Amino acid sequence: MRLRVKGAKVITQDAKRRVLDADVLVDEGRIETVGDVKGRVDETIDAKGMWLLPGLINAHTHLAMTLLRGYGDDLPLEEWLRSRIWPAEDRMKEADVRIGTRLAALELVTGGTTTFNDMYFFEDAVADECAQAGLRGIAGWGMVDVGKVGPDEPNPRLPEIERFLAKWQTHPLVRGAPAPHAVYTCGPATYARSAELANQYDTLLHTHAHETRTEVYDVLKLKAMRPLAFLQKHGALSQRSLLAHCGWVTKEEVKTIASAGAGVAHCPVSNMKLATGGTMPLPEFLAAGANVGLGTDGPASNNTLDLFETMKFAALVHKQARWSATVAPAQTVLDLATRDGAAALRMGDRVGSIEAGKRADLVLVDPRSPRLTPVHDPVSHLVYAARAEDVHATIVDGKILKLGDDYRTLKPDRILDEAQKTAERLTVPLEKAAKP
Repeated sequence: MRLRVKGAKVITQDAKRRVLDADVLVDEGRIETVGDVKGRVDETIDAKGMWLLPGLINAHTHLAMTLLRGYGDDLPLEEWLRSRIWPAEDRMKEADVRIGTRLAALELVTGGTTTFNDMYFFEDAVADECAQAGLRGIAGWGMVDVGKVGPDEPNPRLPEIERFLAKWQTHPLVRGAPAPHAVYTCGPATYARSAELANQYDTLLHTHAHETRTEVYDVLKLKAMRPLAFLQKHGALSQRSLLAHCGWVTKEEVKTIASAGAGVAHCPVSNMKLATGGTMPLPEFLAAGANVGLGTDGPASNNTLDLFETMKFAALVHKQARWSATVAPAQTVLDLATRDGAAALRMGDRVGSIEAGKRADLVLVDPRSPRLTPVHDPVSHLVYAARAEDVHATIVDGKILKLGDDYRTLKPDRILDEAQKTAERLTVPLEKAAKP
């Protein structure tokens, strides 16, 4: 299919960060031309007055937790997990995860996110639902060893996870990944085997790392080393690793992560909402040359999958923490949500910028609204003023997923109804929830 996006202001996110008034021609899912497009096409999107940018990339999330959005907010992290999240998750079946993932896919498409990096359970269902929705991404099969195996035994789900990786290895949009939850919940054998599988199937190893101060010092006490050192010791710190959060790292650990070529997912909204107390040292990571992307984390701890919101928070939290308005400027933050996020997920050769030869993951933003008027700098507006509802079109691999109110792969009304009913079944009224 040949698709023309006509007359947009193209925010290319290429190496020169060019902003062009141009057409974009897509042929068979690949960007063919950025410039003057002539000749036959199958469909044209009139984008006059709109901004065309690369699809946004969510580097860390738990998609099916849409079903737990707003359930038990404003509690301390440990209490929130014990009294709300874990009991509800214990009741989840594969069918529930499918419904939660459909809701997440609808939210991603609505808000211009074209690529995701997930971690949850029943991940084969997550991969399937996202593939049907037409999204690009990595489905990480989460693992927790605590209460399941001894300290030197690998997670019992690893053989099943290997079959999952093989099944999705050649899919054009969605790949699988091993996703050991964290050093405080998974042992050395699980990490070592996960690293082997990531190498064998050419995919990521996705894990939480250094999210909270408590985590770091509990691991230090139990294992006589900090989490990053544990990952390094057991072969789980490499260019295939994606480390979520990294809010409690030292300057030397920043350099170690960057030297290993590992990706980092910065999740400012959930970190502040859950009061982790540490601000991920973004300036140091960027100075060290690390690949940093943005993540929303799960919809239960954010409470949205809106990367426009996450971009704004990412810019503001570092300005506040460093007492400097020049830290984390708009262009840098937009990079995190596009080209740098692609690099963190090892997809930089395919997505993250609008250039001939790359896959056509594109987002059209309509700036004709009070909050986006007047326009002095589109990049600044995208980071500080735009919202998910400003997205006019979402395109993945050259396929239109959303154009205006027309959703071509999803059925919004049905998804919203199913999700509400499922969430009510999985949870109990807050006033009746068991206290820890």
